[in-house]
Amino acid sequence: MVMTHFPRLRQLLLLQPKFLSSQPRILRSPSPLIRTPTFRRSLMGSSSSFSSSSSSKLLFRQLFEKESSTFTYLLADVSHPDKPALLIDPVDKTVDRDLKLIDELGLKLIYAMNTHVHADHVTGTGLLKTKLPGVKSVISKASGSKADMFLEPGDKVSIGDIYLEVRATPGHTAGCVTYVTGEEADQPQPRMAFTGDAVLIRGCGRTDFQGGSSDQLYESVHSQIFTLPKDTLIYPAHDYKGFEVSTVGEEMQHNPRLTKDKETFKTIMSNLNLSYPKMIDVAVPANMVCGLQDVPSQAN
Repeated sequence: MVMTHFPRLRQLLLLQPKFLSSQPRILRSPSPLIRTPTFRRSLMGSSSSFSSSSSSKLLFRQLFEKESSTFTYLLADVSHPDKPALLIDPVDKTVDRDLKLIDELGLKLIYAMNTHVHADHVTGTGLLKTKLPGVKSVISKASGSKADMFLEPGDKVSIGDIYLEVRATPGHTAGCVTYVTGEEADQPQPRMAFTGDAVLIRGCGRTDFQGGSSDQLYESVHSQIFTLPKDTLIYPAHDYKGFEVSTVGEEMQHNPRLTKDKETFKTIMSNLNLSYPKMIDVAVPANMVCGLQDVPSQAN
């Protein structure tokens, strides 16, 4: 059984993904950032071997940083000899916690990824790179941020035999992406979508700064997220009401903003009257260099 890392709401635990029998592995390019014949790129954490069964190959942990109400997600292929892993949306204040867990579980962290340039906390990618040399910072090319690797729509990020597909979901910021597990039977089922701030549980991210656009966000969600299978699990970057996970079907039916027509949605978003984010003047400049990406060079 997949477990969550912290003792928050348990009523949705049964929604955690199960795994089907093994199918032929997906094709991978021979090295990072090489285009495949279908003009999609693969980021490979390490070379992969065939697995006799895909059962329980995904190790998944949902972690929480309470000050900014941020979720960090740890995924690893534990069927692979190296147990390659990645983190999505790490926070600087919880880097030591994350590294301790990774060490306890015997994982090899390959990627520290962000769904977008956050305004409410400083990403942990820079600290992770200084504490664990060899980890690569990853973010969308459209973000304009610095990182080791830049993603475009259709790219695939692989750890062992598990991969995440990159979907562009701008609107909260201009560079937002959603990471979605693969559709093949040997990938985690039901599928998982790490939506950042594009879709929150019964909500969505604000659109009034960082190149945000309510029109663009509405189109992104309805074309890139709500077109996924309805049982796809939605894991957002934040939650402020005690929820942990939702599904595409739930949000299509119950999201109080995104169930409306586009013009009504735009009116809702333009009348939120939200306060200026208290961390934005610190977080955005830091996150544009992926946390502490340039600290070693500045010290020279």
